Amino acid sequence: MQTDTLTLAPQTLVADDLSWQEDALCAQAGPEFFFPAPGSSTREAKLLCGACEGRLACLEYALTHDERFGVWGGLSEKERIRLKRRQG
Repeated sequence: MQTDTLTLAPQTLVADDLSWQEDALCAQAGPEFFFPAPGSSTREAKLLCGACEGRLACLEYALTHDERFGVWGGLSEKERIRLKRRQG
């Protein structure tokens, strides 16, 4: 996924609605998958996120709640920071 082209439609998702978690693919994997050790690959987590229907809701949640660690909505910490900066 190219994060340079990712944009979120404002107010299309309700960040406090956590219903997306019920069917999220990450619920089937352990937390270590999405919170890897520093320097470890996030590739597998991002691939799983890419197939998840709740990806955008997850990303919106992470951005709204300033989640600083792990892969959320298919983006790493650094990718989310860059996205927030671009959205200003």
